[in-house]
Amino acid sequence: MPSTAVARAWPQACAAGGRRAVATGASARPVVASALLLPPQELAGARLLYVTAGAPAHDYPGHAECAERVPAILRALEAGGLTEGARPGELVQLRGFPPAERAAITAVHSPKYVATLEKLSAHSADCGETRVVESSPTYLTGSTSRDAFLAAGAVIALVDNVVAASRQHEVATDSSASSTSSSSSAGGVPAGFAICRPPGHHSLPSRAMGFCIFGNVAVAARYAQRQHGLKQVLIIDWDVHHGNGTQDVFESDPDVLFISSHQGGAYPGTGKAGEVGVGDGEGATINIPLPGGAGHDAMLAAWEEVIEPAARRFKPDIVLVSAGYDAHWADPLAGLQFRSATFHHLGALVKALADELCGGRLVMLLEGGYDLQALGDSVANTFLGVLGEPASDPFDPKLLAEAPVEKVQKVLLEARRIHGL
Repeated sequence: MPSTAVARAWPQACAAGGRRAVATGASARPVVASALLLPPQELAGARLLYVTAGAPAHDYPGHAECAERVPAILRALEAGGLTEGARPGELVQLRGFPPAERAAITAVHSPKYVATLEKLSAHSADCGETRVVESSPTYLTGSTSRDAFLAAGAVIALVDNVVAASRQHEVATDSSASSTSSSSSAGGVPAGFAICRPPGHHSLPSRAMGFCIFGNVAVAARYAQRQHGLKQVLIIDWDVHHGNGTQDVFESDPDVLFISSHQGGAYPGTGKAGEVGVGDGEGATINIPLPGGAGHDAMLAAWEEVIEPAARRFKPDIVLVSAGYDAHWADPLAGLQFRSATFHHLGALVKALADELCGGRLVMLLEGGYDLQALGDSVANTFLGVLGEPASDPFDPKLLAEAPVEKVQKVLLEARRIHGL
């Protein structure tokens, strides 16, 4: 159980702007920037930027985290008219982005781990074998190292472009007397969504875990701090599984607020409400372990009662989202009951939050989601929510089991008590 001072001391530090950068955070040596920036006129007209890194050769027969995941998403976007081709200028796909620089990866992962991954992946390529490296199982193929660098590069490219768009928009707004608040002016800044794999939020600094290779959201957070001077980073993780790897990276860092909603007791068994961070970071980790069977209403209540007030108190410079879709009722790997419409609401809510708090700087990236139909539908609905358009989800929620309302209320009350919300 956390110290009783958590609910008082950390919020006061937020309000006073008294948090200091840690040695591995914003004050560390800058890493190399991505060279891929869209022309100013394209950024000015775009509403949503997206990028794909499907890792088709990172595949294992019968495995849930399979190469078909990204194509399933792209089919759903195509069917919904949510592509660059269907909506030119409004939706923009980034192409030709480079893999992440090694310095960006080693800002989160140990150099030894990165080097070992490269060697094992190269060995798999030489012998044509898939290697299981962790009991989940997490696997490596001959392309895994390259694919992991490219997935992280996809997120970095989005960070660069979203930040460029926000600063371009700030300059335009400052030169015009028509706008006086960030919440009204940030609506012209596009969000970013990385449809990339392998996923990352379980990977630890020194090893792969839970289907995950590099911590893509953690890499993006450190990159945003070091390259763009965005000191205060908010990471929201709505995957059904706790983002233990992300928490591990930032648990002592007061400049990264990590908020995870997940199914309590599910893999990997971490993410209890009492895990609040350590040392200088005590209070900057917020876990919301929802009971099995919780669904749409529970998640929206968690947003209203915990996530949104914590974000407002923190005042982030950028919002990053580990967007997992395995909390969907159809997903085979867990037991929550979100609907595709739930992710539509979350897309709209997080876009509004970023517009209000940090000039519209919002980058989302794919984590879990293993029922292919549900995954595609849910990502498409996230796009619609970010764009401020109606959901596309004909599912009748009356077909779902009754949610454990009292257990949900207990979880939310506990989170609010611990964190003084």
